[in-house]
Amino acid sequence: MIRILWTDDEIDLLKPHIIYLEGKGYNVTPAKSGDEALDLMGENNFDLIFLDENMPGLSGLETLTILKEKYANTPVIMITRSEEESIMEEAIGSKIADYLIKPVNPSQILLAIKKNIDTNRLVEEKTTSNYQQEFRKISMSLSSFLNKEEWYKIYKKLTYWELELDKLGDKSVEQILAMQKTEANTQFFRFIKNNYKDWIRGQDAPLMSHNLIRKKVLPKMEENKPTYLIVIDNLRYDQWKIIEPSVLEDFMVINDEMYTSILPTATQYARNAIFCGLLPSEIQKRFPDMWMNDEDEGGKNMFEAEFLADNLQRLGKGSSKHSYTKITNIDTGRKVVNKIPNMKHNELNVIVYNFVDMLSHARTDMKVIKELADDDSAYRSLTASWFSHSPLKDIMKQIAKQKANLIITTDHGTINVNKPSRVIGDRDVNANLRYKQGKNLDFQKGDVLEIDKPLECYLPIQNVSSKYIFAKEDMYFVYQNNFNHYAKFYKNTYQHGGISMEEMLIPVITLKSK
Repeated sequence: MIRILWTDDEIDLLKPHIIYLEGKGYNVTPAKSGDEALDLMGENNFDLIFLDENMPGLSGLETLTILKEKYANTPVIMITRSEEESIMEEAIGSKIADYLIKPVNPSQILLAIKKNIDTNRLVEEKTTSNYQQEFRKISMSLSSFLNKEEWYKIYKKLTYWELELDKLGDKSVEQILAMQKTEANTQFFRFIKNNYKDWIRGQDAPLMSHNLIRKKVLPKMEENKPTYLIVIDNLRYDQWKIIEPSVLEDFMVINDEMYTSILPTATQYARNAIFCGLLPSEIQKRFPDMWMNDEDEGGKNMFEAEFLADNLQRLGKGSSKHSYTKITNIDTGRKVVNKIPNMKHNELNVIVYNFVDMLSHARTDMKVIKELADDDSAYRSLTASWFSHSPLKDIMKQIAKQKANLIITTDHGTINVNKPSRVIGDRDVNANLRYKQGKNLDFQKGDVLEIDKPLECYLPIQNVSSKYIFAKEDMYFVYQNNFNHYAKFYKNTYQHGGISMEEMLIPVITLKSK
């Protein structure tokens, strides 16, 4: 039963209100003064306090100050005859839960209780009921043949419900959603398997990595204001939604869209394709000295600035002033904050921020990070905490002062892997857990999308018998040797390179300064 402490020097006149609330199932304890209220608080646990502002002796505001010091988590609703702004501001500044003006009627009191005590229960019941209705709609959609735009909508819906159910903490409903998301990824894999090869050859393709600058950035460069493209490596759509409220302090969303990453959903392939405006084998052919294959030593994304300049040249923007900046640590990020004002004269400024990718890798390698981000909900929370204290947020605030266009996107997402799949290959096969490329690969055919003619899909090859395989859903490749050890080591880690909604359906958000 919910217990309420009602403090008013005229409490006897409020007896009808108390009887009304007790009839609704609430336990109400009366107090005639601030001192009596404090004594009762020391002896009992109350869920809510009604507090009169104008009382003899210890005033309502003085009582409120003491209550907030000792019982900060107990909501207090101030009741007063005065409508003076200064009193309201002082009460609100003391973090009251609500403010009512006398005379109050029973309905007002009941609404205030429900708003401050029953809200969580009512919201949980309504949210659960709404998801149950949506569950049936999503399930029916998944049983039909969805097109690329419908897949974007399905993934956005699933992400929305993930974030809503996160707030409730109802594990049973979250498990139902997780099962539905697993089913969605099973169907999504089939969709990609049936369509990807046609897309990559230009047949009814969605917006993909290699067309991102031409179709999303170039039109904004024509608006005669500075345009910024921020690529946050490895940013999933749910992570964008969790940092969105912070971004919207300074910007308005013009378009909240998705695009489809090329395969492999790995930085070396997808991000090079973004900046170069070409597919991987085309990049290798045009820049043989700059393209790095999987087995080559050294950084795989060392020439993004050169790729960007060449892309702009081919798009007819070779003479445009532009900049490229890569941020891989907090010190570099802080320095870039101070450079933003000088970038306003450029038509285009590209900033690559690597934190989320580093977080993903750190979670695999560092036990403490793995414990902090044990599941998707915690992974999102860690991303939000990072962003709110990061130089990237300060960079965006500086951009907002320029009344600029801002495009936030990523190169690929990531997925929490849980099902190992056996694979056998020679020593030249790459180390990525979500895709493999090389010759003499032996694998479970039902677990992968196999591309046995890579050049037809614009994928580089090391020799004529090379092929690529991409893991489906939340699977990850483990070699036959010492299988159990590595299956356990990589289980519940975040990986990318394969085929899942989380990796392939990724945000491209267009904003403008407020």
